Amino acid sequence: METSKRRLLPFIPVIHEDIELAARNHMNELTKPLGALGNLEEIVIRLAGMTGNVMPDIGRKTMVVFCGDHGVTEEGVSAYPSDVTGLMIHNFCKGGAAVNVLSRRAGADVKVVDVGSRLKKLPACVVDRKVRLGTANMAVGPAMEREEAEEAIAIGITIAQELKTEGVQLAGVGEMGIGNTTATSAVASALTGMSVDKLVGRGTGIDDVMLRQKVKVIRKSLAVNQPNKADAIDVLAKVGGLELAAMTGFVLGAASVRLPVVIDGVISTVAAFVAMALSSDVKKYLFASHLSVEPAHRILLDQLGLEPLIDAKMRLGEGSGAVLSFPLFDSAVAVAREMATFADLGL
Repeated sequence: METSKRRLLPFIPVIHEDIELAARNHMNELTKPLGALGNLEEIVIRLAGMTGNVMPDIGRKTMVVFCGDHGVTEEGVSAYPSDVTGLMIHNFCKGGAAVNVLSRRAGADVKVVDVGSRLKKLPACVVDRKVRLGTANMAVGPAMEREEAEEAIAIGITIAQELKTEGVQLAGVGEMGIGNTTATSAVASALTGMSVDKLVGRGTGIDDVMLRQKVKVIRKSLAVNQPNKADAIDVLAKVGGLELAAMTGFVLGAASVRLPVVIDGVISTVAAFVAMALSSDVKKYLFASHLSVEPAHRILLDQLGLEPLIDAKMRLGEGSGAVLSFPLFDSAVAVAREMATFADLGL
């Protein structure tokens, strides 16, 4: 048990507070009023504390998309069939998805990791870390075994640590899995104790009838499985998803190697919420990219104490919002490196 705990809860190093202070002092010396560049300044300061570099380098950026299918789609909770997950995996490999387009514009790589789709033959570009072919229908029983959830978490940890070894300096995390907003709402409700009505959204764009069905199915899933709020892995296993578990691990793994992580919308934010439940220190290595229109997103960000950089009324997933924020990070670092100081002007 102790070995398993260490595997799933890697040591999270403290932030370099002295470097963070040096970066703040540098930003204050630039030719502008104090704090005038708002979040751009905070990006640089926080990156400095995470990386230990007053002038952080984020030239190598990667967007990681974890994929998994959900048995709960059998309950009619999505506007699209579960086969779309596999089709989108092929689309990622062809470079035709929104996350691909936005990543090209941002100069970021896209890494697709399959931890639980039903697609049996994966395209060559996909990193195959499949735990099982989709989760079970959580409306009638646990989505997966606890050991499977733990395996997916461990996979996410390893992927993050490997990226750091490869020289990646900023990572975004996103997902693909039809039905995953249903699982996300269930996990959020279980962990926060809030009613499903306040958390559930339209996901793939479902109508009012399907929205009522989605709420009903989530309530049923929580009643059937009785997830333990005090045990985040139990919650993941009973009403979560494999890609959710892998993203949870990714957040933990990235923090363990000082790799800054930009979370996407409500699904990756729930994964970050689970990671925080396992180790509160991961928050220091997280950035919130944007505010989704999914109701649970603002609630969870507020509870995490994270402020989104963008509000573009998005709800696509894939990591699209995370990578959309990457140019803000590049701009922030450029300002720190290239703006003149008052000392340069002789003041």
